[in-house]
Parts: sequence; structure tokens; C-alpha cells
Amino acid sequence: MPFEFIKTEIPDVILIKPKVFQDERGFFLETYKKSDFEKAGIKAEFVQDNHSKSVKGVLRGLHFQKKPFAQGKLVRCIRGKIFDVAVDIRKGSPTFGKWVGYELSEENRYILWIPEGFAHGFLTLSDEAEVIYKVSGGEYSPEHDAGIIWNDPDIDIKWPLDHVDEIILSEKDKKLPFLKEIDTTFEY
Repeated sequence: MPFEFIKTEIPDVILIKPKVFQDERGFFLETYKKSDFEKAGIKAEFVQDNHSKSVKGVLRGLHFQKKPFAQGKLVRCIRGKIFDVAVDIRKGSPTFGKWVGYELSEENRYILWIPEGFAHGFLTLSDEAEVIYKVSGGEYSPEHDAGIIWNDPDIDIKWPLDHVDEIILSEKDKKLPFLKEIDTTFEY
């Protein structure tokens, strides 16, 4: 199997380490293989691919889409380095309001699976970073777009802020509500 699937502290979020074949010509790796992912419990039908580029200090998130356009995300950093975070927003979940975060980079080539019912965000740690992610569930829908403020004290994400001089947020992300102010409609 060309992947190692690692359950995180929130078991539905999975860190994926692809097997990399490297020699003097460069490298090759598989980034997705339906049969292997299904065996690991990731039974997603991907409907959209996204690609973002950010400069150091950009923090995107914490984003999610409301039902019926809820999304799962399969995230990779193909250039640079990010700190990628998933927050459980499923009512009734034993890990509701908890988060996991991992460094994803062009060097480690890790992939993070974030299922529906989670908010997602990342902080750019390198001078620039490019992130690509496959989206399952619903395509992007502005009417269903939602989020949680990045520094919600009830979630208390330990962002690696020592890696950046200042946080750069979009105007939209500066105005996001706290977790206790949202109605996610996600059930565990």
C-alpha cells in the first residue's frame, strides 16, 4: 500500500503519509487512490479541487460549509510549509470543540483528511506556500459558507506564531463568530 493512514487524537481526522519513490531523476508519489482510501475508511466522492497561494503569516480559516453543502477536505501543501488545523464542530461528539494540527510541507508531503463536520484553517509558515485540496460533499456555495474566528479562546488552538512576524487575515475572516455563536447543524 503506498500510504500510511494515521488516526489522530480526533479519530475521524486522518493524517496520511504517502510512500515516496525518489531517485536521481526526482520523485513520484500517489496522492489519492480510491481503493486504498476506502479501506482506510475515507469513502468520499470528490467534487471540486482548490489551489491557494499564500505569503508568510497568512491565516485562512477556520472555514466550513453548512448542510446540505457540507464539505470534507483532503489537504496537501505542495510548496512551502503550513500548519493545518481541523476543529470538530459536530454537536454531541466527544471531541466537540477540540482541534488537531499538523505541519504539512513540500518536504514531508503529508496529506490531511478532514471530514464533513469540521472547520478547517491553516497558517502559512514559509515565505510562500501553495496548498491544494480535494473537496467532497458539496461544491462551493457562498450562501452556505461559514466559519469560526481563528483565535476563539474556547477552542484555544496553539498556532505556531513564533514562525511569523504578524498574522494576515482576510476582512471576512476577521469578522467570523465564536464557536458558541454558531449553529452548525452537524450531528455526531
